Amino acid sequence: MTTPTLGPTLGLTDAAVTTATVDALVVGTMSGTEGPQLLPGSEEVEAAFDGALTGLLALLGARGKVDEVIKIPTRGAISAPLLVATGLGAVKGQPTSEQVRRAAGAASRALSGTSHAITTLSRIDLAAAVEGTVLGSYAFTSYRSHSNQAQKNDKPLGQMDLSVPAADDGGARQSLARALAIVESVTAARDLVNTPPNDLYPASFADRAVTMARSAGLHTEVLDEQALRREGYGGILGVGGGSSRPPRLVRLHYAPAEPRAKVALIGKGVTFDTGGISIKPAAKMEEMTMDMAGAAAVIVTAVLAARLELPVEVIATVPMAENMPSATAYRPGDVLTMYGGTTVEVLNTDAEGRLILADALVRAAQDAPDYLIDAATLTGAQVVALGNRTPGIMGTPQFRDRVTAISQEVGENGWAMPLPEHLRSDLDSKLADIANVASHRWGGMLAAGVFLSEFVPDDIPWAHLDIAGPAYNAGSPWGYTGKGGTGVPVRTLAAVLADIAERG
Repeated sequence: MTTPTLGPTLGLTDAAVTTATVDALVVGTMSGTEGPQLLPGSEEVEAAFDGALTGLLALLGARGKVDEVIKIPTRGAISAPLLVATGLGAVKGQPTSEQVRRAAGAASRALSGTSHAITTLSRIDLAAAVEGTVLGSYAFTSYRSHSNQAQKNDKPLGQMDLSVPAADDGGARQSLARALAIVESVTAARDLVNTPPNDLYPASFADRAVTMARSAGLHTEVLDEQALRREGYGGILGVGGGSSRPPRLVRLHYAPAEPRAKVALIGKGVTFDTGGISIKPAAKMEEMTMDMAGAAAVIVTAVLAARLELPVEVIATVPMAENMPSATAYRPGDVLTMYGGTTVEVLNTDAEGRLILADALVRAAQDAPDYLIDAATLTGAQVVALGNRTPGIMGTPQFRDRVTAISQEVGENGWAMPLPEHLRSDLDSKLADIANVASHRWGGMLAAGVFLSEFVPDDIPWAHLDIAGPAYNAGSPWGYTGKGGTGVPVRTLAAVLADIAERG
């Protein structure tokens, strides 16, 4: 088992930022019509530079745009030897939480190797500054040797002091604690996604989930391959049948004393996806280690609900399988009998996620939840339709829209998508109740959602999050998002649970 990733040490301070004994001071800039402008709350910093800081930044090419980071030596104007100006972009009125979060992330990435810094972004939005700082400084180094020179020279930021009006304010301390709990959950999900598949396979993934859950007081249950066969989980067994490492179904239960609602969470846990007999191209197949990102998000969110003591009962149902081609693998043309009895004709073994989710959705519905949410790196069509940063959210219209609005509020930027009725006929099978892929390739994300809807009772509000692109960043770092696992949609799920706790 790898060591969990630890972020920078964070603390609140109300001391003057200009005289703080630190290595760097972070200030925010925004785009103005005549060049960069300092964010409100940086007046004493500007005064320390005799009113010349904004002009100096402009001279160095600063524009205050998003992801822009400008470093300047302070030459004794303030105690910190280095000033870091991080851009928020155009600000209309008050900066948004996402603007602060992203600017804080860009700054903390730029401060890699720095021992101690202080930021004024926390004066604008404390929680967002915490989230951006921790997530931006994230680095997964568990598999680097201790002698690796690049690791030695590229250590994450060590400590960040958060400037606030009153360091002993109870509200500020509570905000810090809550934000830390959330980002620690996001980094835990990132760690799981980034763990290579030779170490993270169904049995070991289940063990990690159980360890995390029990540490938070959750009840746990794990079904191995014999139990899955005995209880009729045909989708999970079919997908996992080609691997020497058999599948699992993990159930985690958080039960507070007086819950306002019961929420079922389901996450796709394909620990590696070759595509099976319908094998994927070799190029980029190594990225399929992330095909369990939905499961990781659901597991850490269930644990987070307990840490935050939310008055919401949460039951996570997490199918785990490795999709491999072999003599025992399921084939195109097979008919699988899912948990609950529905039969599915397999036309493509690379459409495996919906098969294990179907089993899990039926089982989760038996718990009679008030809401049901699933998260999955489900379709390449999601990336085609919405790109790498925008989850597609489908499901019961009213609940789908509620989840979408919350996703946008927390900066994960989900987008509501329909489930057109006419797509159901494209899933008709000549042999079984339904086929696992449509008869054509158009609208693949929506067709997958329609398939899943067949396994969700009509009377349970349901949201399906397709995170195929947003769950993993294969490109350059941006904002608070580095390369590899992103932790999407942990913050969305956590905020939805908090909203349900408040509103029912």
